[in-house]
Amino acid sequence: MWTYLKLYAITFAAFFVIDMVWLGLVAKGFYRKHLGYLMAPEVNWPAAIVFYLLFIAGILVFVLVPGLKAGSMGAAVLRGALFGLVAYATYDLTNLATVRNWPLIVTLVDMAWGAVLSGLTTLAGAAAGRWLGLFSR
Repeated sequence: MWTYLKLYAITFAAFFVIDMVWLGLVAKGFYRKHLGYLMAPEVNWPAAIVFYLLFIAGILVFVLVPGLKAGSMGAAVLRGALFGLVAYATYDLTNLATVRNWPLIVTLVDMAWGAVLSGLTTLAGAAAGRWLGLFSR
């Protein structure tokens, strides 16, 4: 149990750091340019933290733990990328379908980012799983 809590914490930290680099440095201007008219002046941190907590739980339950059981880091990373693509597509395609003037470019970039972010996070989690003795190879 403690080992999986450690795995969760490490995976959470990796996701948070990678996403903050993306949102705060790499793509900050991109989102402001395309969604500035919708953006709040301040981040709603309680909502963001709940998203991060739930998303990492999803990565562990649907990606990392099955990958640990299968003993394949590579397969886990691919599943992580697919998980991120599907999750981000759910949000972005719903917005594209229902929000007036939602930019297609945001949908495409976000879906790609979801796949990359989740793949990298899964890689970090898998490396942590190996370090914690949960991955055999």
